[in-house]
Amino acid sequence: MELNASTLWWLATGVAVIVELLSGTFYLLMLAIGLAAGAVAAHLGLGGVAQIVVCAVVGSGGVFAAYWVKRHRPGDPPARADRSVNLDVGELIQVDAWASDGTAVVKYRGANWTAIHRPGVTPVPGAHRVVELIGNRLMLESVSHEQEQKPNGH
Repeated sequence: MELNASTLWWLATGVAVIVELLSGTFYLLMLAIGLAAGAVAAHLGLGGVAQIVVCAVVGSGGVFAAYWVKRHRPGDPPARADRSVNLDVGELIQVDAWASDGTAVVKYRGANWTAIHRPGVTPVPGAHRVVELIGNRLMLESVSHEQEQKPNGH
């Protein structure tokens, strides 16, 4: 039994997809797309060198595109600042006074907590929002500071 070129390309594509499913390497899926492009080139009757070039261009283009998208996508916030992981993030707290060391003792969830302010921000008394939980300290940001950052107060 003789296998034609397109069948070999499709077999290689299948192997790449199976290995990708077992390993979870997304880049292998891009290479599998390149192998499928080689199969399509074989179906179109292109020569062996043209099939390899089509496979290489499409596969490497897919890998580059996946890498570029991953590189330019904003990263996920750390778990300690992610509202879906830490339900304290986003809660409002009233700060009556800040100590000279940059901390404040606040009443939150029926207990006293040590609060710290976001670095680079001058602490002021008033309403604050929890932006991160660092150990057993609440990192706060002034609600009035948030209003200044948003255009038109929205």
